[in-house]
Amino acid sequence: MVGFYIRRGMAEAPKKKRRVVRKSETVREQAVKSSKPKAEKKRRVRGAAKKAAKPLKGLRFLRYIIPPYFRNSWQELKKVTWPGRKETWQLTLAVFMFAIVFGLLVGITDYGLDKVFKRIFLNL
Repeated sequence: MVGFYIRRGMAEAPKKKRRVVRKSETVREQAVKSSKPKAEKKRRVRGAAKKAAKPLKGLRFLRYIIPPYFRNSWQELKKVTWPGRKETWQLTLAVFMFAIVFGLLVGITDYGLDKVFKRIFLNL
């Protein structure tokens, strides 16, 4: 095939267009992209939270004492986007409401089955 192009006076064969394959985003990259608001808000961070972000900063020798599992776990926890105060209260309220409704359903079912079995088996 190359000989054909050389006989015709062309130095080399035309290059094929390479198809560019986009790298798919990871779940973490998608979460970071979607969690960034349009205008960055300054968040009030308490002093304790700042201190907790950098544990054992001056004690580098502990790096060799602490197992890698705990170091890696701490690094992953620093990457987590924690919910705000309002979202936390909303989720907590949702959990309480679900627990109350589910408890009522279980209670009503238990009461009904109790009455049915007493009537059938004890003939009361």
